[in-house]
Amino acid sequence: MGVREGTTRGAGPTIALIDVLCVCTGNVCRSPMLEVMLDAALRARGVDARVHSAGVWEPGHAASAHSASEVADRGLDLSGHRSRVIDTDLVERADLVLALAREHVREVAGLVPAAFGRTFTIKELVRRGREVGPRAEGESLADWLAAVGRGRTAATYLRADPDDDVADPIGGPRSQYARTAVELESLALALASLLDPPALESLSLDFGSAHPS
Repeated sequence: MGVREGTTRGAGPTIALIDVLCVCTGNVCRSPMLEVMLDAALRARGVDARVHSAGVWEPGHAASAHSASEVADRGLDLSGHRSRVIDTDLVERADLVLALAREHVREVAGLVPAAFGRTFTIKELVRRGREVGPRAEGESLADWLAAVGRGRTAATYLRADPDDDVADPIGGPRSQYARTAVELESLALALASLLDPPALESLSLDFGSAHPS
Protein backbone atom coordinates (compact mmCIF):
# COMPACT_ATOMS: atom_id res chain seq x y z
CA MET A 1 0.00 0.00 0.00
CA GLY A 2 1.07 3.58 -0.53
CA VAL A 3 1.30 5.05 2.98
CA ARG A 4 4.81 6.31 3.70
CA GLU A 5 6.64 7.69 6.71
CA GLY A 6 5.00 10.73 8.28
CA THR A 7 6.47 14.19 7.88
CA THR A 8 5.73 17.21 10.02
CA ARG A 9 3.58 20.25 9.39
CA GLY A 10 4.07 22.62 12.28
CA ALA A 11 4.02 20.61 15.50
CA GLY A 12 1.85 17.73 14.32
CA PRO A 13 2.50 14.66 12.17
CA THR A 14 0.83 14.16 8.82
CA ILE A 15 0.84 11.42 6.20
CA ALA A 16 3.63 12.01 3.69
CA LEU A 17 2.02 10.09 0.86
CA ILE A 18 -1.27 8.34 0.36
CA ASP A 19 -2.22 6.57 -2.84
CA VAL A 20 -5.80 7.28 -3.93
CA LEU A 21 -7.24 5.51 -6.97
CA CYS A 22 -10.43 6.86 -8.57
CA VAL A 23 -12.42 4.37 -10.66
CA CYS A 24 -15.28 4.74 -13.11
CA THR A 25 -16.34 2.95 -16.29
CA GLY A 26 -14.41 4.47 -19.18
CA ASN A 27 -11.92 6.63 -17.25
CA VAL A 28 -12.74 9.51 -19.56
CA CYS A 29 -15.38 11.52 -17.63
CA ARG A 30 -16.05 11.07 -13.92
CA SER A 31 -12.86 9.56 -12.54
CA PRO A 32 -10.48 11.95 -14.36
CA MET A 33 -12.46 14.94 -13.11
CA LEU A 34 -12.43 13.60 -9.56
CA GLU A 35 -8.73 12.81 -9.84
CA VAL A 36 -7.64 16.38 -10.57
CA MET A 37 -10.20 17.98 -8.25
CA LEU A 38 -9.27 15.81 -5.27
CA ASP A 39 -5.58 16.24 -5.98
CA ALA A 40 -6.04 20.01 -5.92
CA ALA A 41 -8.11 19.92 -2.73
CA LEU A 42 -5.56 17.74 -0.91
CA ARG A 43 -2.63 19.84 -2.09
CA ALA A 44 -4.37 22.96 -0.82
CA ARG A 45 -4.43 21.34 2.61
CA GLY A 46 -0.78 20.31 2.48
CA VAL A 47 -1.49 16.60 2.07
CA ASP A 48 1.10 14.79 -0.03
CA ALA A 49 -0.99 12.35 -2.03
CA ARG A 50 -0.81 10.49 -5.30
CA VAL A 51 -4.27 10.71 -6.81
CA HIS A 52 -4.76 8.81 -10.05
CA SER A 53 -7.56 7.10 -11.93
CA ALA A 54 -8.53 4.10 -14.03
CA GLY A 55 -11.61 2.49 -15.53
CA VAL A 56 -13.03 -0.89 -16.42
CA TRP A 57 -13.46 -0.37 -20.16
CA GLU A 58 -10.42 0.07 -22.46
CA PRO A 59 -7.20 2.07 -22.38
CA GLY A 60 -5.79 4.89 -24.46
CA HIS A 61 -8.68 7.35 -24.71
CA ALA A 62 -8.39 11.07 -24.00
CA ALA A 63 -10.67 12.69 -21.43
CA SER A 64 -14.00 13.66 -22.94
CA ALA A 65 -14.06 17.18 -24.33
CA HIS A 66 -16.71 18.42 -21.90
CA SER A 67 -14.87 16.92 -18.90
CA ALA A 68 -11.68 18.66 -19.98
CA SER A 69 -13.55 21.93 -20.42
CA GLU A 70 -15.20 21.70 -17.01
CA VAL A 71 -11.92 21.19 -15.17
CA ALA A 72 -10.18 23.82 -17.33
CA ASP A 73 -12.77 26.31 -16.10
CA ARG A 74 -11.45 25.52 -12.62
CA GLY A 75 -7.80 25.98 -13.56
CA LEU A 76 -7.10 22.26 -13.90
CA ASP A 77 -5.74 20.29 -16.83
CA LEU A 78 -6.77 16.98 -18.40
CA SER A 79 -5.08 17.55 -21.76
CA GLY A 80 -2.54 14.79 -21.16
CA HIS A 81 -4.98 12.27 -19.73
CA ARG A 82 -5.25 8.83 -21.32
CA SER A 83 -7.60 6.19 -19.96
CA ARG A 84 -6.29 3.02 -18.34
CA VAL A 85 -7.89 -0.13 -17.03
CA ILE A 86 -7.73 -1.20 -13.40
CA ASP A 87 -5.55 -4.17 -12.62
CA THR A 88 -4.48 -6.06 -9.53
CA ASP A 89 -1.34 -3.98 -9.05
CA LEU A 90 -3.15 -0.64 -9.14
CA VAL A 91 -5.72 -1.80 -6.61
CA GLU A 92 -3.25 -3.48 -4.27
CA ARG A 93 -1.06 -0.38 -4.13
CA ALA A 94 -3.93 1.96 -3.36
CA ASP A 95 -4.58 3.03 0.23
CA LEU A 96 -8.05 4.21 -0.79
CA VAL A 97 -10.12 3.36 -3.86
CA LEU A 98 -12.85 5.85 -4.74
CA ALA A 99 -15.53 4.41 -6.99
CA LEU A 100 -17.93 6.64 -8.85
CA ALA A 101 -20.75 4.10 -8.60
CA ARG A 102 -21.56 0.89 -6.76
CA GLU A 103 -20.85 -1.17 -9.86
CA HIS A 104 -17.22 -0.04 -9.67
CA VAL A 105 -16.96 -1.17 -6.05
CA ARG A 106 -18.02 -4.59 -7.30
CA GLU A 107 -15.40 -4.49 -10.06
CA VAL A 108 -12.61 -3.60 -7.64
CA ALA A 109 -13.63 -6.14 -5.00
CA GLY A 110 -13.98 -8.82 -7.65
CA LEU A 111 -10.43 -8.15 -8.77
CA VAL A 112 -8.93 -7.89 -5.27
CA PRO A 113 -11.41 -9.09 -2.58
CA ALA A 114 -9.19 -7.81 0.24
CA ALA A 115 -9.59 -4.26 -1.10
CA PHE A 116 -13.30 -4.06 -0.22
CA GLY A 117 -12.58 -2.46 3.16
CA ARG A 118 -10.78 0.46 1.51
CA THR A 119 -13.04 0.81 -1.52
CA PHE A 120 -16.04 3.15 -1.30
CA THR A 121 -18.07 5.24 -3.66
CA ILE A 122 -17.05 8.86 -3.17
CA LYS A 123 -20.58 9.79 -2.12
CA GLU A 124 -20.75 6.92 0.36
CA LEU A 125 -17.39 7.79 1.91
CA VAL A 126 -18.27 11.45 2.40
CA ARG A 127 -21.67 10.56 3.87
CA ARG A 128 -20.29 7.92 6.24
CA GLY A 129 -17.30 10.08 7.08
CA ARG A 130 -19.54 12.89 8.20
CA GLU A 131 -21.47 10.48 10.40
CA VAL A 132 -18.32 9.08 12.05
CA GLY A 133 -16.43 12.35 12.12
CA PRO A 134 -13.21 13.45 10.42
CA ARG A 135 -9.95 11.59 10.77
CA ALA A 136 -8.30 12.55 14.04
CA GLU A 137 -4.80 13.97 14.04
CA GLY A 138 -2.42 11.03 14.25
CA GLU A 139 -5.10 8.50 13.24
CA SER A 140 -4.04 6.27 10.37
CA LEU A 141 -6.06 6.31 7.21
CA ALA A 142 -6.63 2.56 7.54
CA ASP A 143 -8.07 2.96 11.05
CA TRP A 144 -10.36 5.78 9.95
CA LEU A 145 -11.60 3.79 6.96
CA ALA A 146 -12.28 0.82 9.24
CA ALA A 147 -14.43 3.02 11.48
CA VAL A 148 -16.21 4.63 8.53
CA GLY A 149 -16.89 1.26 6.91
CA ARG A 150 -18.15 -0.55 9.98
CA GLY A 151 -21.26 -2.56 9.18
CA ARG A 152 -20.87 -2.51 5.39
CA THR A 153 -21.84 -5.67 3.50
CA ALA A 154 -21.08 -6.71 -0.06
CA ALA A 155 -24.79 -7.30 -0.72
CA THR A 156 -25.39 -3.55 -0.58
CA TYR A 157 -23.55 -3.11 -3.85
CA LEU A 158 -25.66 -5.48 -5.94
CA ARG A 159 -27.94 -2.70 -7.10
CA ALA A 160 -27.44 0.90 -8.16
CA ASP A 161 -28.48 3.71 -5.83
CA PRO A 162 -28.45 7.47 -6.57
CA ASP A 163 -27.42 8.07 -2.96
CA ASP A 164 -24.11 6.36 -3.76
CA ASP A 165 -23.70 6.73 -7.53
CA VAL A 166 -22.48 9.81 -9.37
CA ALA A 167 -24.44 9.99 -12.64
CA ASP A 168 -22.41 9.27 -15.76
CA PRO A 169 -22.61 12.25 -18.17
CA ILE A 170 -21.04 10.39 -21.11
CA GLY A 171 -22.73 11.32 -24.38
CA GLY A 172 -24.81 14.07 -22.78
CA PRO A 173 -24.78 17.83 -23.29
CA ARG A 174 -22.28 20.16 -21.62
CA SER A 175 -24.91 21.03 -18.99
CA GLN A 176 -24.93 17.41 -17.81
CA TYR A 177 -21.16 17.42 -17.42
CA ALA A 178 -21.42 20.72 -15.56
CA ARG A 179 -23.79 19.19 -13.01
CA THR A 180 -21.44 16.24 -12.52
CA ALA A 181 -18.47 18.56 -12.15
CA VAL A 182 -20.21 20.67 -9.51
CA GLU A 183 -21.10 17.53 -7.57
CA LEU A 184 -17.55 16.14 -7.79
CA GLU A 185 -16.04 19.48 -6.80
CA SER A 186 -18.17 19.54 -3.65
CA LEU A 187 -17.34 15.91 -2.83
CA ALA A 188 -13.60 16.43 -3.36
CA LEU A 189 -13.52 19.39 -0.99
CA ALA A 190 -15.62 17.53 1.59
CA LEU A 191 -13.41 14.45 1.48
CA ALA A 192 -10.23 16.51 1.76
CA SER A 193 -11.58 18.14 4.92
CA LEU A 194 -12.48 14.73 6.38
CA LEU A 195 -9.06 13.27 5.63
CA ASP A 196 -7.04 16.19 6.94
CA PRO A 197 -9.05 18.13 9.55
CA PRO A 198 -6.01 19.74 11.21
CA ALA A 199 -5.21 21.67 8.03
CA LEU A 200 -5.28 25.42 8.46
CA GLU A 201 -8.66 26.79 7.47
CA SER A 202 -6.90 29.86 6.07
CA LEU A 203 -5.34 27.79 3.26
CA SER A 204 -6.72 28.72 -0.14
CA LEU A 205 -8.91 26.10 -1.76
CA ASP A 206 -8.75 27.83 -5.12
CA PHE A 207 -8.23 24.98 -7.60
CA GLY A 208 -6.21 27.07 -10.01
CA SER A 209 -3.54 27.95 -7.45
CA ALA A 210 -3.55 24.51 -5.85
CA HIS A 211 -2.86 22.53 -9.02
CA PRO A 212 -0.89 24.47 -11.59
CA SER A 213 -1.24 23.09 -15.08
